[in-house]
Amino acid sequence: LARGIQHTAVRQAHRKYEPNFHDKYGNLVLLGGAAAFTAVWGYVLTQAGIEWGLSPVGRVTPKEWRE
Repeated sequence: LARGIQHTAVRQAHRKYEPNFHDKYGNLVLLGGAAAFTAVWGYVLTQAGIEWGLSPVGRVTPKEWRE
């Protein structure tokens, strides 16, 4: 029995490297996630109707000076 277990362990250690899920689909998953991220934020930034007050010009008015 011990010899069989040892033989199996050696055989598994020397077997060919099998690509796992990440090797097969890692880049695909990464690209899919990046595409979804870009699509969602692209929609949010363009279609959500948010007014972006990025420039303070014309919005910031000086307060009356108090003495």
